[in-house]
Amino acid sequence: MKILVLNAGSSSQKSCLYEIEDDIPQQPLKPIWEAKVDVRYQNSLAEIEVKTETAKLQEEISTLSRPEILAHLLDTMCQGSTKVINQLSEIDIVGHRVVHGGQEYQKSVLITQDVINTIERLATLAPAHNPANLEGIKAVQERLGSVPQIAVFDTAFHSQIPDVAAIFSGPYEWISQGIRRYGFHGISHQYCAGRAAQILGQDLASLRIINCHLGNGCSLAAIKNGLSINTTMSFTPLDGLMMGSRSGAIDPGLLIHLLRQNNYTLEELDHILNKSSGLLGISGISSDMREIRNSISEGNERAQLAYDIYIHRLRYYIGAMIADLQGLDVLVFTAGVGENSADVRENVCEAFDFLGVKIDKTKNHHQPVDVDIAVPESQVRVLVIHTQEDWQIACECWTHYLSNQNKT
Repeated sequence: MKILVLNAGSSSQKSCLYEIEDDIPQQPLKPIWEAKVDVRYQNSLAEIEVKTETAKLQEEISTLSRPEILAHLLDTMCQGSTKVINQLSEIDIVGHRVVHGGQEYQKSVLITQDVINTIERLATLAPAHNPANLEGIKAVQERLGSVPQIAVFDTAFHSQIPDVAAIFSGPYEWISQGIRRYGFHGISHQYCAGRAAQILGQDLASLRIINCHLGNGCSLAAIKNGLSINTTMSFTPLDGLMMGSRSGAIDPGLLIHLLRQNNYTLEELDHILNKSSGLLGISGISSDMREIRNSISEGNERAQLAYDIYIHRLRYYIGAMIADLQGLDVLVFTAGVGENSADVRENVCEAFDFLGVKIDKTKNHHQPVDVDIAVPESQVRVLVIHTQEDWQIACECWTHYLSNQNKT
């Protein structure tokens, strides 16, 4: 069975083609074809990189149209050095990462016109992403016709969060208006929780897990009985942890102050909070943790302050998640910073030494991938997991395929 996965961002597109033969294996499969696209708006170019097991293609095409870009990508599957199939009709199912499913979708769904209409309506909650996701869905309809498409929602994994954690302490009327904690990075959190249980050889339902998704965007998920019971991102991805260029949680009264005293427009506030804050805003250097650490080694005090705030906020929210879980069995680090910054992992874990969290510093500094870096006597297992959202989406598609087979 060939499964095409489309993971669309506001200015990017990741695509993978997986081939699953009999059943989902214990170890994630590598895609037989994968592509990455970065859109350069200033010169109306799409930079494309396509890879297979035996070939690599890099090129630029002069278009900003997502349907045109996707059509070009699909052609690379069937021709040239990156050919992996003879014709597009060999694709059995297509899975899409859709950022926001609101309260309507608590699991992945087969895409129908009603689903498309709902995703479009929910675009007000994810204006930078849901429209891009819709473009991919419609482009597949135009090119591949009636091939089944599955929407896998980033919010779905958090849909069972209890009301006490999901409902804000504002007016009660907000609840009926859909204003609540939705959470994001759900596909990554779900994958890492399942992968952690596999690595440890334990039942997922028996583990209390905190998954730290630390990339340019950052969020924690507290996972109990295999379900997310709390997460740091909220109504939008802006809440919670300090991030690359996002502020994370701040006093809402500050926004009122800025509007009154500085005459900021809504657009200016949006840009400040999402694009000019976080590591970038405090350091004045970069949103990239690698550059922050390099600047610290050169004695840059603002870079040091940015790093210290980042670690402080991370420890703070992990502590809150431990209270929600009423204990901790597994601490997971994933995504760009979580997987690659040994210093971040060490500085976070040392704060929880009083809970018996103890890591092997040698393991921690040797680029661990899907590895437990805790020492044997540690009371908490500490895992570094390479998150694979695309593979999780492919697994969701396989599950839908099997359920439909069983119905027939």
